[in-house]
Amino acid sequence: MSENTKSVYHPVHPRLRIGTRGSPLALWQAHAVQAALAVALGVEKEAIAVEVIKTSGDQIQDRALSEAGGKGLFTKEIEEALLDGRVDLAVHSAKDVATVLPDGLHLAGYLPRADVRDALILKSGAALADLPAGAKVGTASLRREAQLRRIRPDLKVELLRGNVHTRLAKVKDGDFDATLLALAGLTRLGMAQAASCVLATDDFLPAVGQGAVAIECRIADPDTNAAIAAIACRDTGIALEAERAFLAALDGSCRTPIAGLATVEGESVRLRGLVLSPDGSDAAEIAELAPIADAARLGAECGARLRTSAPARALGL
Repeated sequence: MSENTKSVYHPVHPRLRIGTRGSPLALWQAHAVQAALAVALGVEKEAIAVEVIKTSGDQIQDRALSEAGGKGLFTKEIEEALLDGRVDLAVHSAKDVATVLPDGLHLAGYLPRADVRDALILKSGAALADLPAGAKVGTASLRREAQLRRIRPDLKVELLRGNVHTRLAKVKDGDFDATLLALAGLTRLGMAQAASCVLATDDFLPAVGQGAVAIECRIADPDTNAAIAAIACRDTGIALEAERAFLAALDGSCRTPIAGLATVEGESVRLRGLVLSPDGSDAAEIAELAPIADAARLGAECGARLRTSAPARALGL
C-alpha cells in the first residue's frame, strides 16, 4: 500500500478498545461494531481492539440467572472496565443490559436490529404441536418458560444454560426434546437452519431488546460518543427507548416473566407488552401507539398500567 493510500488515524481516535464477553455470539457482535466503527472513522479494523472480559454470568452454569443476581451478571465486569478506563466502549446483547446503569455510563447507540423472534429447535418434528405431552424443553429464560407453559401446559420445562452450541448439542444428543433460542443469534452465527420453526410474535412476544446490539460508553467521553453516533440506528434506538422504559416501570429483571416489543411506524412507535405468572396461567397485556418523540413516556406509561393490572405473583408482589 502506498503512502498516499494508507489509512490515516483520526488524531482523537488513535485506538478504541471494545469490551465484550467471549462467547461466539458476543464476539460476533463486537466484531460487527468494530467493522462499522472502522468504516465510520476511516481506519483499519485493527486500530479498534476487541478485549474479552469474563463476566460473572459466564461462570454460572448450574442455576438460573434469576437465582444468581439477574441481568447485570453479564455486564458488571465489562462496565467496571469502562469506568476504570481499560476499555472505551462495551458491546452487549441489549436484552442482557439492566434498566439502571452505573453512574457515568449510558447506552450511546445500537446497531440495526435483527429479527426479534424466538426459534424452536426440536429433536424431531417441525412445530410446537409436534412435541408430545410431557416432552422435556430446556431454557434458562423465565419469559420463554412462562409463554411456553401458557400455550402448552403439558410440557416439562427444565433449566438449560450455556452458549448456543451447547444448547443445540443438548437437543441433538437427546438430553432435551427441544429448546428455544433467539433467531437473531442463530442467524448471526450462520446457524439459522437449526431452527425447526420460528414463533410468531403474535403468540410468543420476545424479550425487551431481543435482536438488538447495544453499545455502552462513558457519558463524559465525547469522542467515543461521536463515533458511536455515526453508526447508531435511529429506529432501533427509538424502539429500545420505549421497551427499556416499559421494563423499568415494571421493575423488570430476570426474576419476572416480561415480554415487550416496540416498532417504529413512520413517525409513531407502537409498543406491545406482556407480563405473566411463572406458570403462564395468568397474564396481562397492553398495546399502545405514540409519537416517536414520546417513546420513553409510552414505555413508562404502559409499564405503569400493566403494573396495576398484572397478576401479583407475576411481579413478585
